[in-house]
Amino acid sequence: MTKHSKRERERRAQETERVNQIQAAWIGSVPPAVAKAFAAGVEAARARPPHVPAPDMAPGTMPRPPRPGHEPKEKPEPARPRRGG
Repeated sequence: MTKHSKRERERRAQETERVNQIQAAWIGSVPPAVAKAFAAGVEAARARPPHVPAPDMAPGTMPRPPRPGHEPKEKPEPARPRRGG
């Protein structure tokens, strides 16, 4: 765990207090219906589970197919060896 100086802890506490004041002022400045809808949206976002990372895939596996018109080029066949080497 990282130790922080007393000055830094105080500064962070002041920042948190100032953010709370700004949020309270903003909520007071918008119509109640907008504030209620915003609060409902925040609660819905907080209720969602955390993002689950994509499963591990084999090396070289594309995560999704290419978009139409962006398919990878086919590799040309190897040239025939020259005669008389």
